[in-house]
Amino acid sequence: MTPAVLRLKRGRDRARVHPWIFKGDVADVSDQGEPGGVVTVVDAGGRLVGRGLFNPRPALCCRLLTWTDEAIDADFWRRRLAAAVAARANRDGAARLVWSEADALAGVVIDRYGPVAVLQTVTLGMARRRAELAAALRAVLGDVAVFCADDPTAATLEGFEPAAGWLDAPGRGHKTGLYLDQADNRVRIGPLGAGRAVLDVFAYTAGFACHALLAGATSAICIESSKDALAGAVDNLALNGVAARAEVRDANAFDELRRLDRAGERFGLIVLDPPPFARGRGALEGALRGYKEINLRAIRLLEPGGVLATFSCSHHVSDDAFERMVRDAAADAGARLRVLAPLTQSADHPVLLTVPETRYLKGLLLERI
Repeated sequence: MTPAVLRLKRGRDRARVHPWIFKGDVADVSDQGEPGGVVTVVDAGGRLVGRGLFNPRPALCCRLLTWTDEAIDADFWRRRLAAAVAARANRDGAARLVWSEADALAGVVIDRYGPVAVLQTVTLGMARRRAELAAALRAVLGDVAVFCADDPTAATLEGFEPAAGWLDAPGRGHKTGLYLDQADNRVRIGPLGAGRAVLDVFAYTAGFACHALLAGATSAICIESSKDALAGAVDNLALNGVAARAEVRDANAFDELRRLDRAGERFGLIVLDPPPFARGRGALEGALRGYKEINLRAIRLLEPGGVLATFSCSHHVSDDAFERMVRDAAADAGARLRVLAPLTQSADHPVLLTVPETRYLKGLLLERI
């Protein structure tokens, strides 16, 4: 079947380097352009720009998958997935195999946990191709089990039913499982907890705490409010043989940080890894207030020489805004902090220079002096 044609308005050429096309960029779409279907994108003069998946429902109506004249078929999916897997050849066990636009597979994220692959689709076009993607993945990796973990918010925006579970059974969990974007940071930060008391805030399944305790931390308090994550943290600590030195607290992070501050508690390593406070530009001001509050409290809880690893996974919070917020929090806390290193997402979450949205996780590693 010949793909529908989407023609761009004159001067809307960003699509040559960025895969997103918004409705305001579009001059017209031929009649056969169906929701979730393939479209050939051309410029105002009719010259080929690329080919992608179209959905007239959201403002972001098309995401390009290729900039050449090639079919988007079973062989295409196999080639793209093989290239993505090859790029992570040095990462064993758990790793992100596909990072959407960064792997020229806009609209899908795939993580691997040994014999299990976790598939998350965020566009109607990719959701309709779950079976094709799973088949291509197995052609590349072998007989892996596939678990679906679609984002309900994206599904509502795009107009599809989110899949949550195995191909034949229900399941639960945040995102695609373990927040692999922090894998490199856990390995780097964990040893800094040796001989120290650790506070892991927004702990999820206690990944940072486990690494610190295995490196010789004296104790760890893990603060989390999700019931599923709390259960996972308890299991994770036990599996790593460090549960005796850890405490998992079912609490609101803001409230617990204030309580610890009032109690005069002090820690040698604190990790702040909150969820995205700013999911849109309109929420930015409130998000920065929230980030400042938790950072102010954490800085006050740091012992002299203590280390703070603080993060934001909100794309709309820029590096400059994040650093300025932490600087203001330090000033309000009356503390001097040395920057040990900037932090970002793991290497299996690559960043494309022309697609800044592929970089979202930013952080600072700070020492109180």
